[in-house]
Amino acid sequence: MIEFQNVSKLYGDKEALSNLNLQIENGEIMGLIGHNGAGKSTTIKSLVSIISPSSGRILVDGQELLENRLAIKRKIGYVADSPDLFLRLTANEFWELIASSYDLTSSDLEASLARLLNVFDFAENRYQVIETLSHGMRQKVFVIGALLSDPDIWVLDEPLTGLDPQAAFDLKQMMKEHAQKGKTVLFSTHVLEVAEQVCDRIAILKKGI
Repeated sequence: MIEFQNVSKLYGDKEALSNLNLQIENGEIMGLIGHNGAGKSTTIKSLVSIISPSSGRILVDGQELLENRLAIKRKIGYVADSPDLFLRLTANEFWELIASSYDLTSSDLEASLARLLNVFDFAENRYQVIETLSHGMRQKVFVIGALLSDPDIWVLDEPLTGLDPQAAFDLKQMMKEHAQKGKTVLFSTHVLEVAEQVCDRIAILKKGI
């Protein structure tokens, strides 16, 4: 279970989140809906420890996030909205980096990739430099990376942007399968129809609330 308890985030005088209270159960798909600047990405970045809340608490399975960052990060697979830091790596180098952060063996990595490369039709592009790929193909790289460790919690920030229709359908099916295994999915979108198709519950953010 994920719990946001009175979480606020300030950037100078601007309040990106204001006393957010949100609970996400195991086995649930939760959608964050809102326009740009509503607080979706701030909520997600707080959960994955990219930023720290100005006040409030985030609990994961009863553990305080700020006190157990490393252990909790290992439970999470994360797809950022614009992951530009790794663009000069090949897709395979990026996946090897992700695998090492989760202590996956080479055989574990290859077993995961055998399935995921087939699902996302990516085998031919495995050794391409990420910045040479189209936006949709880059998105596939990062989605595959988030799934390598079969994480307990899958966190996705606008994950369907740029995906072709088949890949988008496959990703939505994988979200549902992930939740059916008792795992948690949190993803943001500005498209209500997408959230209605996939989510068990929807949280609508407006001005960080």
